[in-house]
Amino acid sequence: MPNHVKNRLSRTLLGVAVAAGLLTAGTAPAYAAPHPAPAPGQAAAVPADAANAPQVLVPAAHVVDAETQQVRFSKGADERRPVASLTKTMTAYTVLQQAEPTDKVEITAEDVRYAAKGGASIAGLRAGDRLTVEELLYALMLPSGADAAHALARVYGPGVDAFVAKMNANARRLGMNDTRYVNADGMPYRGGGHSTARDQVRLAQAALADATLRKITSTREHSIPATAEHAAYTWRNTNRLLDTPGALGVKTGYTRAAGYTLAFAADRDGDLLVGVVLGAQDSGVRFQTAQALLDWADDNG
Repeated sequence: MPNHVKNRLSRTLLGVAVAAGLLTAGTAPAYAAPHPAPAPGQAAAVPADAANAPQVLVPAAHVVDAETQQVRFSKGADERRPVASLTKTMTAYTVLQQAEPTDKVEITAEDVRYAAKGGASIAGLRAGDRLTVEELLYALMLPSGADAAHALARVYGPGVDAFVAKMNANARRLGMNDTRYVNADGMPYRGGGHSTARDQVRLAQAALADATLRKITSTREHSIPATAEHAAYTWRNTNRLLDTPGALGVKTGYTRAAGYTLAFAADRDGDLLVGVVLGAQDSGVRFQTAQALLDWADDNG
């Protein structure tokens, strides 16, 4: 990537961090209350030429320019819906407020059993393995491992209920006022919780402002060799958009109630575009919709 593009992207990510309340000018990262979400009707309007936007066959979609916070496209953005494994982005974000990437977590039989029930996606973790937080974040975000989610929530709550309370506190700090988490993985246990496309875009921006999460969500495949502490693992990202230029993640999701969901981002000539698609009825539709919206927003910025 050319240096001028890298510099532009760095400025954009810094702006995201400031907007999300993660940084103030000249300071180290802080997790104080962020800039509040815009009140209904106060968000930047969809461009006047939105009539030329691609046809969006999903119930909710929202795309913003992360540097200017201009809304590039919006449909059903404030409708509360289940978001499935987009929940895990908040899990990762909450963990990194407390943990160093090099901290280690031991996987328990409880973590494995929890993930095995209800048809959740798993990372294939083995009881007794000791993995770093960073390795578990790859297991969480690439194959969408509910076993990794349970292990991280169990340790950094401590306990899942305490951890979920921290997730909801972070949602309030980020201005995600239409979001309620009930677990760390987005499966429909306890009702599955809810959020909106607009709130999930705010979360995706906050996640991308963290260098560790930005690296992880942009990774197609991650392997670790066997050691005395753990088995060998290979995890592949479920996000097909990573095969396209400039893509930066962020997270896929699916449950029967939520449909197919996707938080996505891309660097387009130094402009960071961040979006969310909720409620797609087909896995491919979410990726096609996201790609079409990114192309259109890039051409009509």
